[in-house]
Amino acid sequence: MAHLCGLCLALRGDHGQFARVVTNYDGLLISVLTEAQAERTTGWRRTAGPCPLRGMRTASVAQGEGARLAAAVSLVLASAKVRDHVVDGDGLLARKPVALAARRVAASWGKAGARTGSDVGFDTAVLIDAVDRQVGIETLAGLGTPLLTVTEPTETATAAAFAHTAVLAGRPGNAEPLAEAGRLFGRLAHLLDAVEDRETDAASGAWNPLTATGTSSAEARRLADDALQGIRLALREVVWGSGVSSGKHSADSKLVHVLLAHELRRSVDRAFGTSGCGHAPEGSLGPDASFGPPPQHGAPQNPYVGGGNPFGGGPSFQPPTPGKRGFWAGCAAAIGLCCTCKVCCADEYEGPWSRRKREGCLSNCDCDCNCCEACECCECCECCSCCDCGL
Repeated sequence: MAHLCGLCLALRGDHGQFARVVTNYDGLLISVLTEAQAERTTGWRRTAGPCPLRGMRTASVAQGEGARLAAAVSLVLASAKVRDHVVDGDGLLARKPVALAARRVAASWGKAGARTGSDVGFDTAVLIDAVDRQVGIETLAGLGTPLLTVTEPTETATAAAFAHTAVLAGRPGNAEPLAEAGRLFGRLAHLLDAVEDRETDAASGAWNPLTATGTSSAEARRLADDALQGIRLALREVVWGSGVSSGKHSADSKLVHVLLAHELRRSVDRAFGTSGCGHAPEGSLGPDASFGPPPQHGAPQNPYVGGGNPFGGGPSFQPPTPGKRGFWAGCAAAIGLCCTCKVCCADEYEGPWSRRKREGCLSNCDCDCNCCEACECCECCECCSCCDCGL
């Protein structure tokens, strides 16, 4: 929450209140990684005043270049997403006056992101280039096109953002392994989004990378598992704050461990409908060695999303799935969720765009791993030797 609020306040501080609507959980990873690598000094956190999104409570929030880099990335990618919706004519954006206003907002966000990126030494052109190339690649892709050709622009963009956190934290030696971790994180995000949207895309006639390239679910799962393993191996090479590396936990790296080792595996299992133990043994990253159901932490564009049957009706029970909201309707729903604190505090709420069921980000952890009696899996204690993530 400190990083989420820090991203939100960085957006407000540099770009005004309206920019806060692009706050997202993928973006806060940039802030998390930056702080986890830095030497523990003062200045990384501050006490923020009361906010209606926190029930008018104060909070310790992240600040500094990590939060500003996260803000820059979020703005540029949100700008690209709005432009994409305009091109597709989604919902109200099919109307010319609304589309014109949306284009102006997208252009404003793109310029704002570029300015903030420049302030922290990050060239957002790599993100814009990736978005532009994505459109061309999807236009040309067809049956037989390798799926990794389609995911490449996303991989390139996330690799650049992850790698720059090493520069901000004063750990240039971490840039290479973090670029690899970011590349694979981008691949995984793209894959999970495609898997989760495959049925709805087929029903609506929307473009889906798995359908377009003829990629089977089994092959998508193999690529996802390879990405998970690659992220874990790459993170083993990262030196965290206070010089901690080689599988030892620092206080700040525990959150990295939870997000990029535990939650990613759970997200894969949720997307592919599998479950199992919370720690996959080395070399066993298939469906039989997977994580159980995660708490939901996602925004519509990130991998921490879920589905399933919240009513427990069994395989034969299929509650109707409501249709997705358009961009502006989703924005209105998102503002309502934030103002009522449901995103933070509700046991369950409906995603503003996808309308999938999600759990509040402050709901209790439901990790039920039993790999070893001494291991408190949710706390990632150092006595745990059954996790192979290397953090």
